[in-house]
Order: sequence, then structure tokens, then C-alpha cells
Amino acid sequence: MTSQADKAQRFLALHRPGEPLLMPNPWDLGSARLLASLGFEALATTSSGFAATLGRNDGSVTRDEALVNAAVIVAATDLPVSADLENAYADDPAGAAETMRLAIEVGLAGASIEDFAEEPGIYDIGQATERVAAAAEAAHAGPGRLVLTARAENFIRGNPDLADTIARLQAYSEAGADVLYAPGLRSFEDISQVVREVDRPVNVLALDDTPPVAEMARAGVARISVGGGFAFAALGAVVAAANELREQGTYGWRAGAAAGAVAARRAFG
Repeated sequence: MTSQADKAQRFLALHRPGEPLLMPNPWDLGSARLLASLGFEALATTSSGFAATLGRNDGSVTRDEALVNAAVIVAATDLPVSADLENAYADDPAGAAETMRLAIEVGLAGASIEDFAEEPGIYDIGQATERVAAAAEAAHAGPGRLVLTARAENFIRGNPDLADTIARLQAYSEAGADVLYAPGLRSFEDISQVVREVDRPVNVLALDDTPPVAEMARAGVARISVGGGFAFAALGAVVAAANELREQGTYGWRAGAAAGAVAARRAFG
């Protein structure tokens, strides 16, 4: 078995600006094994995708539930796994630090921390930076360096302020974050500017209108993740199949099912 420290070191080394690490987000053990079998080099959990498996919306999962899900995915593969830990399930720096210590204990190679909570919303930059600093200190304290991703949530929380987003990412870098992430960036120009103005590897979330991977590489992006995208693509396929069966009485959906069954047998064998 590869140690947590070795996985963390390997995960950090995969962040090469201009050669984006394509990192999918499984939501359970089966999807983790399936995605690992397809040749990806690292995986990450998804808070929204996992919440959907519990019949809930994003933001409703507890820290204990998130860490149990992360542990299941870590155990499913020898690949490095990073966890979407939302706001680290704490408003205060001490709570954020404790979450990172627990993340190391379950074998994670990386974890993320957001600067947003349902209440109070987007944290003041001072409080947000203190939380990142505490999380980074805990993430880097042991023999294994948990790769800490600091997220500036402006663009997906109704505040598409690029200048503030860059200022936040710069502050989080100074506070010790290893990777920087502003989900919701879409234009090549905005992404390129963020990459130019920070000194850490940058992750971009794959959305409908984000540039393709080749353009992301040209912008200097180091990592591309999908968030809950694959989980909801799977649910969308179920909806389409169910509607075809119920409304048309036909079985065109069986072609996708057959391809999935073959992939599952290969991954789970």
C-alpha cells in the first residue's frame, strides 16, 4: 500500500502549469474504481455528487459524513484522492485546522477549503485568510503534506468580481495554500489573468462554456476538475432512460447500459 505521505507528494507533483491534471470527481466506491480504471492519475470527491446519493442538495452533508465518503474512495484505489470539504465545516480557524487533521487521518492526499458558508455567506477576506492559514498549518504539520486547495467562491455565489477574487487567491497563497481555485471562471482571458497574477498552481472547474483542455493548457492551468458534473451526468442518463421507457415504451437506453456494464466488469474484476 502506498502511504498517505507518498500519495500527497505524488499529487502535488502532478500539478504542472500548462499540462493540466484532469481530475474527475467520483461520488462513491463504484464510480471511484470505474474512473481509476479509465486512466486518470488522481481523483477528488464531490460534495454535491455525494449529497445526491443521500437524497440531499449540496451543503447538507456533515463533516463526519464527508470524511466517511472520502475514506471509502481512498480505499477504492491507490490513486491520490483530494476531498471537497466545503468550508471545512467550520467558521473558525481552529475548526478548519481540525478538519484538515482528520483528512490526513483518513488517508487523503489533498483537501479543499472554501471561503463561503450558507451563513454568513462569503467570509470577509481577513477571516477567510486566517482560516486558510490555520488549515495550511495543520495540512503541512505531519510527515505527509496534505495538498491544500484554497477556493475563492465569488463567481458561483453571485459576486463575479475578478479583482476581489484575485486578491483573495493571492492572500490564500501567502497563507500557505498549495493550489488555488476560483470555481465559475469561464473566459480564457479571466483564467489567464488569474494564472498570471498568482504564484501557485491553478485549478479550473469544467463548465459548459469554459475553454477546452488545450486552451486551458495554453493559459497555464495546472488542474481541471469536474465537481458534481459526472455524478449529475449519470443521473441525467437515468432520467433520459426512464422517460424513454415511460413515454415511448422503447429501449434505446440499453446501448448505454451495455457499455456501462462492460466498463464496470473491467473495473470491478
